[in-house]
This record gives sequence, structure tokens and C-alpha cells, in this order.
Amino acid sequence: MPFYNSEEERRHGLQQLQQRQKHLIEFCYTVAQKYLFEGKHAAAVPAALHSLRFRMNVHGLSSVELVPAYLLLAEASLGLGHIVQAEEYLSQAQWTVLKSTECCSATHSLLHRNLGLLYIAKENYEEARYHLANDIYFASCAFGTEDIRTSGGYFHLANIFYGLKKLDLADTLYTKVSEIWSKYLNDRYQVLSRVRIQQIDLLGKRFETDTGLDEAQEAEAIQILTSIWNIRESTSDTAPQKTVFVLKTLFMLYYLMMNSSKAREYATRAFSLAKEQNLSVHEQDAIEELLSLISAEEAHPIT
Repeated sequence: MPFYNSEEERRHGLQQLQQRQKHLIEFCYTVAQKYLFEGKHAAAVPAALHSLRFRMNVHGLSSVELVPAYLLLAEASLGLGHIVQAEEYLSQAQWTVLKSTECCSATHSLLHRNLGLLYIAKENYEEARYHLANDIYFASCAFGTEDIRTSGGYFHLANIFYGLKKLDLADTLYTKVSEIWSKYLNDRYQVLSRVRIQQIDLLGKRFETDTGLDEAQEAEAIQILTSIWNIRESTSDTAPQKTVFVLKTLFMLYYLMMNSSKAREYATRAFSLAKEQNLSVHEQDAIEELLSLISAEEAHPIT
């Protein structure tokens, strides 16, 4: 234990320790989330456990602040096929939420989303739909109906309808998710375009990321949009415009992540499909503009 000369020094030392632990809570949480979105469930477990331990140290053993870590562990367990263990973590999370008078809508949303995933794994789709509807409700209360943080609920609900062959309902929800992400990324691009000069730091280098998302959110965007694209590909002959829309959204995601090779790949796919399906000249021109963005970046890289 460190030696303190005064009570004030002791309090200051404890505050610094708590700040470090809070930083570690967020860091471990983000790392675990990223692994989960990438499908690396085993790799997510250590980070989720560390997040839980740090939360216990800072907030105590019965705080609602423990719930996000329990939910990470539940989702990792589901991904590993350990349904009973996932149920135990979810029961702990539910019990903690029930005892709390300070649980926010965002936490309620996460709890219901994970319960929805549990019942999908158990093939109880009615119960899964109930929890995902609650997820969407609480996420909408916390962030709004058109927010990227709400889109995950729509996406998982769409997956249920797709699996049940209710393709019209699934299509509507996949379209909504695509539009939410497209709007977010295009709005982000427009803001950065207007203040591009401010995106250069003192060393003349562009910032590491332009998405406005953390690593876990970027991984979630990749997972969701790639999944929708794979589904859209099967209907490219009948609904090519929807496939092109998702490809353009993936382009913008990777462009803002400054992954020019992946951005070019998706823009090229979109352009080829637009030509093959004889989409409008306006659509083809719009995609060519995306390709020109990449060419401009490669011709004049910011170093």
C-alpha cells in the first residue's frame, strides 16, 4: 500500500486509482465487444471478466453497473454454445436490474437484446421477438428510433423473420437498418468534408479514424452490413438497387475507416452490378464519384 502524508493525499490517490480503473472498465468492455462482433467469442471472455472485476472494485457487488459485463459474458457463452452458462449470467443481470432503482433505458435495451439472442439460440422465436421488441423500445427511449444503437434490435428481429421465411417483414427491417447506417455514415462524411482542414493535426497527419465510432461499433457495423449484403446478394437479380445501396454503405464505412482497398472493392462491386442490371445513369455516376474519392486519396495521400 502506498504511504500518504495527509488525508487529502490519500483521497487524491484513491481518486486517481478509481479513474484508472474506470478507464480499464471501458477499455476491457470495448475490447470484449469488438471480439464478439468479430465472432471471436473465446477471446472476448478474458476482457469481459476483467471488465466485471474492475466494475466490482469501483461500484460494489450489487451495482447495476455490473450488468453490461454480465451481458458480455452471456453473449460470449452463447457464441461458444454454452447456453446454461449464458442463462446464469443473464439471470444475474436480470436480478441486478430488478433490485435497482437507477437502471437506465440503455441498460434495459442491452438486457432485452441478450435475452432475445438467448431465445433465438433456444429456437423459441416468440419469446425472442418479445424481448427484441422491448430492446427496440428501450433503445428508442434512450437514443431515438433511427439511431445506430437502436439498429441492432431491428437487425436481430429481421434475422428471426428471415429464418421463418417471412421475407417481406425481414426485407423491411433490413432496409431500415441499412438506411440508419447509411444516414449516419453519410452525415459523418458531410461534416468531415465541411471541416476537412480541421482533420489535420499539428504533424500534418489525418486522424486515425473518421467514423466517430469506437472499435466495437466499427466491428458491429461491419458485421451487420456484411450480413445484410450477403442476404441481398441472393436477390440481386430481382432487387439490385437494394444490393447496390448496401454496397455503397459499406464503401462509406471503409472509406471513413481509411481502408481504401476495401472501400474500392465495395464501390467496384456496386458499379459492376449497376451496369450489369442497367440501373440509371444517375446511379452509375454516383458510384463513379465514390471511386473517384478513393483515387483522389491514393493520388494525394495525407502523410
